[in-house]
Amino acid sequence: RGSFVYESYKYFGLRVEISKKLKGHGWQVLPKRWIVERTFAWFNHSRRLSKNYELTISSAETLIKISHIHTLLKRL
Repeated sequence: RGSFVYESYKYFGLRVEISKKLKGHGWQVLPKRWIVERTFAWFNHSRRLSKNYELTISSAETLIKISHIHTLLKRL
């Protein structure tokens, strides 16, 4: 975990916070985690994004942006 956090900050200036298991019994909702997981779940609605078929990272990144734009336009 440490190297991922360090590398993401070093190269991209991103601060990564990895949630740890909560002590105690039962299940508890973590609000920010649900937002991230929901966003990744939306990728499954785009058939092309369900698997990585793209040859370059830039084309994969572009398709992710297009998928997000499509999701936002549907909510208008």
